[in-house]
Amino acid sequence: MGTPLVARTRCASAELRLVDVMQPTEFDAAFRGLPEGYSQGVYEGRRFGLTVRRSEDGRRNSLFARELGGTDIVSFNLYRLSSGKISLKPCEMSTEKVVAFVLGFRSGGMEGESGA
Repeated sequence: MGTPLVARTRCASAELRLVDVMQPTEFDAAFRGLPEGYSQGVYEGRRFGLTVRRSEDGRRNSLFARELGGTDIVSFNLYRLSSGKISLKPCEMSTEKVVAFVLGFRSGGMEGESGA
């Protein structure tokens, strides 16, 4: 059984609500797999630069991603509560967008790119 995922629709507003759009363990595993600090990768065929920050105890986490050469962004905070629940707080975007990005993001270059 996975840890329940709790989400907000805005960073600083809205009430917490349970979200059942995906398996929390799948999202959590994908988020834990992202490297800390800055990295680049691909989501839906577009390159993104992203920064993941995690507190030393792992309870406070954030992600900010910006489309390179575009205008799209993805941003959220994730808190691991003492109750065992995960509190996901997307910043000015839908929970579904955040979940899709984390599940679909792939680190590294686009297929067909050649390294220097």
